[in-house]
Amino acid sequence: MSLLETVSQGHVLFQEGLSYIPSSKDVIKKIKTKLLPHQEKFCDDITHRKLALVCGFGAGKTYALVSKSIILACMNVGHISAIFEPTNVMLRDILIRTMNELLDEWEIPYTFRASPLPEYQLQFEEGVHTILLRTILTYQRLRGQNLCAVGFDEADTVNKRDAEQAMNMALARLRSGNVQQFYATTTPEGYGWAFDTFEKNKKSDTGLIQAKSMDNPYLPDSFISSLEENYPPQLIKAYLLGQWVNLTSGAVYNRFNRNDHVINTIPFDIKMETLLCGVDFNVMNCNCVVGVKDGENLVIIDEISKQKDTDALAQEIKRRYPSNRILVYPDASGSARSTINASKTDIAILESYGFSSMALKSNPFIKDRVATVNALLQNGKGERRLAIHARCTRLIECLELQSYDEKTGEPDKQNNLDHHVDALGYLCYREFNLLYGRAGRPTGIRIY
Repeated sequence: MSLLETVSQGHVLFQEGLSYIPSSKDVIKKIKTKLLPHQEKFCDDITHRKLALVCGFGAGKTYALVSKSIILACMNVGHISAIFEPTNVMLRDILIRTMNELLDEWEIPYTFRASPLPEYQLQFEEGVHTILLRTILTYQRLRGQNLCAVGFDEADTVNKRDAEQAMNMALARLRSGNVQQFYATTTPEGYGWAFDTFEKNKKSDTGLIQAKSMDNPYLPDSFISSLEENYPPQLIKAYLLGQWVNLTSGAVYNRFNRNDHVINTIPFDIKMETLLCGVDFNVMNCNCVVGVKDGENLVIIDEISKQKDTDALAQEIKRRYPSNRILVYPDASGSARSTINASKTDIAILESYGFSSMALKSNPFIKDRVATVNALLQNGKGERRLAIHARCTRLIECLELQSYDEKTGEPDKQNNLDHHVDALGYLCYREFNLLYGRAGRPTGIRIY
């Protein structure tokens, strides 16, 4: 292939110190050769002012969002666009990583600036396009910007009110460029913002594309079965099939049943086991659940309740289990604060007693934590992998009684039914959730 032929196909080459910049039309052609049918439909739609791609895990949402963002950049050279992520962790570990991979794959010259706020500048033959990166809670920083396009990844994982306000801000800023569009990608999280915007209150300027996990032929063979193992039946429709499901009504832990999950004997010698302790920090109310991993199952053997601070909780764990190896799975906020107003953080206090911390960098989404516990209670294959000893009376009570708050759609915290199940959730999520990369750690499987 000659140099000119290579350049015409959009490759970035360097020869004698000169860079050959691809044309925007060549970049669009190259991107479209890599898209799955539902991704291509999403990227091709530039007629709807508001557009959403709603699909199951692994269907390639973030890949589609980045692809569309670059296509819109090609159509709006010389202008500015923006992309939102729910959190800084997701922005850093998912969006920026995917952007870098695809820009390199498609050989698009770019510069990236991390501070004061992250942004990309993409270089095309026709000129430069700037893409601003923001979290959902910093959308106000776009005030005063004239934008051509705004993308919103994992839109349903944020508060409905915040998502609505961010969208309205984005729509008000769409004032420049040749193609103006607000576009979102998400897994359906109940009847939330995405359902209200793109289904229930759908207007003529609103488009919706839906897809299933199975629509991605490149997923590992074990991915679908792993989802069925890691999620309860009511979430399979949402997280596998990309369908709307009510996730915020009735009991939070609706798979729990005393007859199925409560045991009176422990089938192993506790003294010989490594103990897994889920910890929920609170001033004058620190709580802990103690478990043992039995293959792919979890047995909760004990609970510790209403300790005045982290130090008191650690002492009680040590008193009850002086010779066991202890792994603690705490609330991630404990890395930055202390229940006793001391110089040590809560997690540092636990470590000072010889416990090994398994803390995440940031807490998982509440919905993910709840889903993991429910999947262990009973997954999509009907398997029960969580047992709780009868002495854990408060944990059993919380699993039975905690319901959803009708106003917020979140688990109700008014009756102090959250502490023990929160502790259980931190442990279960860290050890058993296939998709624990949503908290900021890569899983090795591209699910976005």
